[in-house]
Amino acid sequence: MSRKLTQKRTPIFFFLALTLAFHLLFAGCSSFKIIVLKNPLTPEEHLNLGVAYEQRGELDQAIKEYQLASKKLPVAYLYLGNAHFQKSEFQKAETYYKKTIKKEPRNADAYNNLAWLYFTRREHLEEGERLALKAIELNPTKEPLYKDTLEKIRELRKLQN
Repeated sequence: MSRKLTQKRTPIFFFLALTLAFHLLFAGCSSFKIIVLKNPLTPEEHLNLGVAYEQRGELDQAIKEYQLASKKLPVAYLYLGNAHFQKSEFQKAETYYKKTIKKEPRNADAYNNLAWLYFTRREHLEEGERLALKAIELNPTKEPLYKDTLEKIRELRKLQN
């Protein structure tokens, strides 16, 4: 009986001894580091991942992905502006919309979204009107959407005068 008990314990002792040996051997290496030399995702994939996060309401994760995409895709600044707008971080949203306009001066959505931001904040309405008109000029196919922004700004301006 004692021989059977010893045979059962041998693998356990071997495993414990092996584990201890590995621990002592690698104790000098306090941690292992994995270095990624190249981001495995393309900027477009980061943008798409950001959209997926945004649709799930995970705005902070979306913002991280949009920031990674913005290194190569200027349109990602528009997405950053939209995400910050949703978080009511209007100053950041404004900064990103302006950056989009600077990097992509023909991006009509950036003009419209900045105009909408001004409408929402009830400020710079004259500038907002100009931006909405510019959006219509740049992309007439979206005129109904941009015209809605324009009309709301004009109504608000009338109320304020």
